[in-house]
Amino acid sequence: MRNTYLAILCTALLAGQVGAQNSSGSSTTNQTGQWPTNWTYSLSAYTYFLPDSSVYVQPTFTADRQWLHLQGRYNYESLGTGSVWVGLNFNAGKKVSLSITPMFGGVFGKTSGIAPGYRASLDWRRLELYSEGELVFAFDRDSDSFFYNWSEFSVSPTDWLRAGLVMQRTRTFQADLDIQRGFFVGLSYKQFEITGYLFNPAERRPTYVISARVDF
Repeated sequence: MRNTYLAILCTALLAGQVGAQNSSGSSTTNQTGQWPTNWTYSLSAYTYFLPDSSVYVQPTFTADRQWLHLQGRYNYESLGTGSVWVGLNFNAGKKVSLSITPMFGGVFGKTSGIAPGYRASLDWRRLELYSEGELVFAFDRDSDSFFYNWSEFSVSPTDWLRAGLVMQRTRTFQADLDIQRGFFVGLSYKQFEITGYLFNPAERRPTYVISARVDF
């Protein structure tokens, strides 16, 4: 059943033939003043190593073209649950750059519902504040409605290294803390990036996350 949901996500997104902005958040028009026609994509997988020794993978596929943002997630809202999203990309500023994408999504699987959400980043020189969140309104039970959030504050001393603080609020797995906090270090090469996260470092049994992402 989980593989079926994942296949639906990938098929729906790929059938749309969509893409993404470049990672630098550059202007959305070319030298002739016309919208660019290129599409770019991002595929990431977050592997969670939980204190109770269980492991699960949370994949995300994004596709952006000009102002349009499409996204598919699995195991994000809860295990065995998929979600599909559509949003609008907005960019502003040069020295201090702000990018924000309001989104709206449908959630299906173990948890079913609708969800408004967002992705946003604020960049200044080698500092970045990134946040993504969604408020799920569950169809089945009001108790399943929940606000999810993932936020990072990072510094990039070089083009291939970034490190910083991270926090998340999730209901995908049971945790002693409502908001989990920690640290991360990421390494990148060309369009690839791998990042290691440590949540709740003061706890006897912290949570470890390893993410891998490729942009294309």
